[in-house]
Amino acid sequence: MRHRIAVVGSGPAGLTFARVLHRHDVPVAVLERDPAPDARPPGGTLDLHEGLGQLALEKAGLLAEFRTLSRPEGQAMRILDTAGTVLRDWRPPLDDRANPEIDRGQLRDLLRGPLDVRWGQGVTRVVPGTRDGVLVHFADGRQETFDLVVGADGAWSRIRPAVSSVTPHYTGVTLVETALDDVDTRHPDLARLIGDGSVAVYGVNRALVAQRNSGGHVKVYAQFRAPLDWHENLDWHKSLDLDLDLDLDLADAEAARSSLLALFDGWAAPVLDLLRHGSAFVHRPLYALPVSHTWAHVPGVTLLGDAAHLMPPLGAGANLAMLEGAELAESIATGPGDLDEAVRAFEEQMWARAGGWAKITTIGLERLVSPDPAEALALFDEVQDEVRPS
Repeated sequence: MRHRIAVVGSGPAGLTFARVLHRHDVPVAVLERDPAPDARPPGGTLDLHEGLGQLALEKAGLLAEFRTLSRPEGQAMRILDTAGTVLRDWRPPLDDRANPEIDRGQLRDLLRGPLDVRWGQGVTRVVPGTRDGVLVHFADGRQETFDLVVGADGAWSRIRPAVSSVTPHYTGVTLVETALDDVDTRHPDLARLIGDGSVAVYGVNRALVAQRNSGGHVKVYAQFRAPLDWHENLDWHKSLDLDLDLDLDLADAEAARSSLLALFDGWAAPVLDLLRHGSAFVHRPLYALPVSHTWAHVPGVTLLGDAAHLMPPLGAGANLAMLEGAELAESIATGPGDLDEAVRAFEEQMWARAGGWAKITTIGLERLVSPDPAEALALFDEVQDEVRPS
C-alpha cells in the first residue's frame, strides 16, 4: 500500500526527507510556498558535521557530491579582541572534514536534484483526524488529504499548531545582517582579516562576526543584547553609555550603518570596516522554542527541524534537521509498514537528541553575547578540545 505523504517546506529538513524517500522509491509531495527556487536569497553558509548533516547526506546518497562542493578551508576561525589583537587563529588541516562549509543555495540545489517540488503551494493549516486522513488547507483555498504531513516549515510553522500550542520566544539577542561582495578584489584588507573562514570579535554584550561564503561573498552579523524594538526604543542603550540615533528605519542603509557604528564605537578601525562597507542591513532577532519542547503524538502529523525545536543558530539546527529528515524517511521506507508507529518512534528519538542540543546552544548563546567577552573565547577553546582533541 502506498501512503500519501507530504512535507511542507523545501529547506534542508524537508528536502533531505524527500530525497531519502525518493532514493527508496517512496513518493512524496514537497509543498513550498515560494513561487520559485530563486524567489528569495537562500541565506549564508552552513557547516555540516560528520555525524549529523554529513550522515544525512550519506543516507541520501549525496556525500560524494557534497565533498566536491564543500569548502573544508571554510572551517578556519579567527578571534580578535575589540582592539584588533588576534587571540586565536585556527586553521584546519588539509584533510579535515569535521565541519566543512557549503553555501545554503548549493546545498538546496544538491538536495532538490530530481525532486518535483510544488512551488507556490502555501499551506495555511492542517486538520488531522478527518475520515480520509490529514486535511491540508492551501492559501488559494484548495484542500488536499494525506496520510502523513511533515512540517518542515521553519520557526513560524503553519503545521506546528496541529500538534503544539507553543510559539517561539525572543532570546534577547538580535542580529543585524549585512554583506560584502567580491571581497578579495574590492576589499583585500578585509579579505585578509576574514581569512578562509570566519572572523569574530567579542565585546561586552555584543559581537561582530564575518563569514566567508563562496565566490568572494561575505556575510557580516552584528550581534547584541537589546529589546525586540531596539531600533525604536530611546532608552535601552543608556546603560551602555552610547549616543545612538534611534527611532530608526532599518531600510535606510546609511542610518542603520551610522547607528551600528555608534553601537560598536571604539572598536578597531579594520573591524568597523565590516560595517562601513556593508551593502544593506536586515534585522534578524533570534527566537527559540523551549529547550524541552515536545508534544502529545498526533497521528498523521509530525515536525522536523526549526518547526520542532527552534534553537539559537550555533551550528546545530540545520544539521539536526537534515539528520531527522533522513532518519524519518528511512523509518518509513524500510520499517515494518506501520506508518504511525514509525513516526511515533522517530519523535521520541528526535526529542531526546534535540533537547540536548537545545541546552548546549542556549548556554552557548549566553556565553557568546555576554557581559564578559572572555566567555566567548573560553567556549571556542572548549569546542575545539571536544571536536579535535590533541
